[in-house]
Amino acid sequence: MDIKKFEEDLHHDLHEYFKGKKELDERFAECPDVEEKWEAIANAYLADGMREFANYPTASLGWMMFIGMALAQYWDTEWEIYDQVPDLYVYMRDKRDFDHLDEYICEEVLHLEKDQQKTTSEMISECAARVLNILQHADIQPGTKEAFQGYVACIHQMYLMGMGIQLHRLGYHMTRL
Repeated sequence: MDIKKFEEDLHHDLHEYFKGKKELDERFAECPDVEEKWEAIANAYLADGMREFANYPTASLGWMMFIGMALAQYWDTEWEIYDQVPDLYVYMRDKRDFDHLDEYICEEVLHLEKDQQKTTSEMISECAARVLNILQHADIQPGTKEAFQGYVACIHQMYLMGMGIQLHRLGYHMTRL
């Protein structure tokens, strides 16, 4: 299986999905500062995310979208401070714990009201279920190197979608000049 093509197809699917929900623009948002944090975030997240994937796959996938949203929010507000935090994932996770990372981000980072928390959590849960379905129906043998690469591709796209959605919510719109 071509993991690069799998990830490109997944990106396209999710981008179309969120455009339909009016959460993203035609042109996907770019934020190099947040995108550059991906590798460090992923390396720190993988142990927790993979451990949880067996019993809670949608949480394992969905938490990464919350993280992408949080980093976009940090970028918009106080990036000069958050850019200096050595491990942003651990910083956020340890505010409460892994199981409550979503609540921490919604309440303390995004400052969402209860109804906004509910709709955001539902949207992310629905997206995570969509990504899980795509992953399960891909031609990937469980427990293989390709399965690991497929999982990483999925959380990478969840991270990017979270970043893009939060930038869109903050009023950043990517248009052609």
